[in-house]
Amino acid sequence: MEEEKVKAAEEEETWSKETVPKVIRIMSTRLSQRDIISLLLVSPWLHRTLVSYPSLWLVIDLREMNNAGNRLVAALSICLGSLQDLESLNLNGCQKISDKGIEIISSTCPELKVFSIYWNVRVTDIGIQHLVKNCKHIIDLNLSGCKNLLDKSLQLIADNYQELESLNLTRCVKLTDGGLQKILIKCSSLRSLNLYALSGFTDEAYKKISLLAHLKFLDLCGAQNLSDEGLACIAKCKNLVSLNLTWCVRITDVGVMAIAEGCSSLEFLSLFGIVGVTDKCLEVLSRFCSNTLTTLDVNGCVGIKRRSRDELLQLFPHLMCFKVHS
Repeated sequence: MEEEKVKAAEEEETWSKETVPKVIRIMSTRLSQRDIISLLLVSPWLHRTLVSYPSLWLVIDLREMNNAGNRLVAALSICLGSLQDLESLNLNGCQKISDKGIEIISSTCPELKVFSIYWNVRVTDIGIQHLVKNCKHIIDLNLSGCKNLLDKSLQLIADNYQELESLNLTRCVKLTDGGLQKILIKCSSLRSLNLYALSGFTDEAYKKISLLAHLKFLDLCGAQNLSDEGLACIAKCKNLVSLNLTWCVRITDVGVMAIAEGCSSLEFLSLFGIVGVTDKCLEVLSRFCSNTLTTLDVNGCVGIKRRSRDELLQLFPHLMCFKVHS
């Protein structure tokens, strides 16, 4: 009886050490990364097998996962060497991660290039301070919904990430013109800037968007203080292909015509809810952007009379999308 138990234990150990890793080697290329991270804690043999594939750990995506903190600890525990080359980390919706968590993550993953922590109200300027100290190569940063960040965070980002290409500050409601201007002056490589639902900025900051010569994507939805004068400065961004002006209520034909003349590569434009624009701006847009525009939302623009699909297609024959917002 005792011999049978020993034999069974030996067979189980052999199965765990040899058979399971072989299966995992095959399955690791087919499993989602979330499943792979969950397997880390199953057994030491699985752990060693998974660690032996560095290509699995270039990106970690934990967005909106239950117990994301524990899963992240599991991923970080793989060993320092395996995460030294991690380039992309998505913690969107992981609301329990604090500044201390950012410190641990950033010190473990110094080669991060893409970092996203959407909708985290626990992270403060201290967390950003840890990030810029430990991760020197960030080019894509999503801080959307991090409502407790102040201008100090933007100063830190501007001073340390001057090669930044993409920045999302959606609903970071405590930021001011002063902080945004630091970004616009120093981060001249930006190609994507998302300022969605930030009504506190003024033309003082918006005018400096003109410094971003490489900018292609700009979201200003809800920019209630943006005027035609500010928009005319933004029109100097000649490479702009996507512009969201939804609910930019101070804008009139003057500002939109400036965009038409300056941004002739425009593919996406939303004027949703702007009552101060008329058919006149569409005529100018057609003159300069008819060959490029594929998305145009003029719903709610009561001053524009030619708003039917057929009428818009006469002006913009390449249109495929007529409604961005519901």
